[in-house]
Amino acid sequence: MRISDTDILIVPGLGNSPPEHWQSRWQAKLSTARRVMQDDWQQPRREAWVNRLVEDVQASSRPAIIIAHSIGVITTVFAAEQIRGHVIGAMLVAPSDWDKPDLIPGYDLDFTPIPMTALPFPSLLVASQNDAYCDINRASSFAEAWGSEFVDAGDAGHINVESGHGPWPEGLLRLASFLSKLKLGTQ
Repeated sequence: MRISDTDILIVPGLGNSPPEHWQSRWQAKLSTARRVMQDDWQQPRREAWVNRLVEDVQASSRPAIIIAHSIGVITTVFAAEQIRGHVIGAMLVAPSDWDKPDLIPGYDLDFTPIPMTALPFPSLLVASQNDAYCDINRASSFAEAWGSEFVDAGDAGHINVESGHGPWPEGLLRLASFLSKLKLGTQ
C-alpha cells in the first residue's frame, strides 16, 4: 500500500504536539497527513475529542490511517465503533492510562473506563518500559484487548520530545512495516 492511497490522520495527545514532536515532523513529511484539531488541547473532554476524530475520519476522501499518541490513543479507542469501515489501520503510540487515579494531578478527564474490546481495524501499539503515563504491563493488556500488534520500545519514556523523540526514525520504520501489511478495503 502507498501512503498516497490513504488519508493519514495525526491524533495528538494532551497539549497538542509541538513542531519538534515526531507527530508534527511526520505530518510535514507525509503528503496525505493532516492533524485532527481539537478546540481545547489543555482540558480535553471525551465527547468533543471523539466527535472531532469521527468528523475528520468521515471527511476523508480515501481510506484513513490513524497515528495517535497518548490520550489521542484513548480517543481513537473510544471512537473505534463510529469509524469502523473508514479506518484501515491505526498506529497507537504511548497510550496514557486514564484509569489510573491521579494520572496527572489537576486533570479530571472523562476518558474512563478505557474500553477493553477488540478494535474493528488492524492496529499496532508501541509502548515504553519506563513511561510514567502507562505501565508496560498495562500497555500490553491494552494491546491484547484491542487485538493490536504489540511493540516494546524499551526505555523510551513517553515517546515524545521530552524523552528525546523528535524525528523518531525507528517509529517511521515501524509505520512502514505496519503499512506494508495493510490492504485497501480491509477493515
